[in-house]
Amino acid sequence: MLFIPNGADTGRNVSVGVISAMPSPDPIARLLTPEQVDPQLRQRADCRDGFEDEYPFASHWFEVDGHVQHYIDEGQGPVLLMVHGNPTWSFAWRRLVKDLSYDYRVIAIDHLGCGFSEKPQDRNVYTLHEHIQRLTALVGLLDLRQITLFAHDWGGAIGMGCAGRMADRFQRFVLMNTGAFRSQTIPFRIALCRIPLLGTLADRGLNLFARAALTMAVEKPLSPAVQAGFIAPYDSWVHRIAVHEFVQDIPLRPSHRSYATLTEVEQSLAQFRDHPMQLIWGMKDWCFTPHNFLNEFRRRFPNAHSLELPQAGHYVFEDAPEELLKQTLSFLQGTGVAPKFGQ
Repeated sequence: MLFIPNGADTGRNVSVGVISAMPSPDPIARLLTPEQVDPQLRQRADCRDGFEDEYPFASHWFEVDGHVQHYIDEGQGPVLLMVHGNPTWSFAWRRLVKDLSYDYRVIAIDHLGCGFSEKPQDRNVYTLHEHIQRLTALVGLLDLRQITLFAHDWGGAIGMGCAGRMADRFQRFVLMNTGAFRSQTIPFRIALCRIPLLGTLADRGLNLFARAALTMAVEKPLSPAVQAGFIAPYDSWVHRIAVHEFVQDIPLRPSHRSYATLTEVEQSLAQFRDHPMQLIWGMKDWCFTPHNFLNEFRRRFPNAHSLELPQAGHYVFEDAPEELLKQTLSFLQGTGVAPKFGQ
């Protein structure tokens, strides 16, 4: 992958060079200044009506092969990299970003097609491989090292895929209600969204997937501001393409376009067997169920710390934010080199 400088003083370390983690042809990646971003994209990121207090973070931008992505970058210190799933965006990490950025550098990406990132209409850019490749590009551009990965939902496969390709840069892992290995398990209500035409109309026409998550992914009601934040980026047919393509990209058989990539991710997990790992699970999750996913992570990482939250659902960061923060702080302070809080 070729990294090129943008000439701007970002105040961060920026990598300029070539790495060999990605297959040919090598994508071109660069950090962008706000002035280099399409004004309409910047305007959408600045428009946070109804949830501005929930998400007060400054916008940052980067580009891979001409596609512009948004991320937030708060605080200083050891690096925490947060990777969301579907149909969320970096908004899902807002509480952890606020609380942890006093002592850590917290970076949360918006996948292409999600959040405030660009939403191209070519479905071929929404494969697992492409998402991993773009996250890997951001890690290289920012020259992130000794990373603690936070991942939820699709963020597990994407984040662990990135870690597998840049293993020397990742130190610790905090995984919650996610997967990073092959599975034949798919809930009926998600399988419905994969039906040709019906799924497209539901996901992109009626926004049923994103709207249903506001109630089906939680055990506690979300406030109007939080609902507005989660749903804001997905306000039209055009802007819902990634939500739909994530559903379509679930690889259940070898012929699927992302099956080989997920197999690669799964095979790369073993190298992190002895790395510090924290598993945090909402036990009422009907999608990434404890039986099929938490137990599999425990089998692969027998030394991992585990926190079961019996009253939390899939959006564990909404149902149990206090418990999540407490366990996260305990894990970070108890493993590796952590700052002394409150100083």
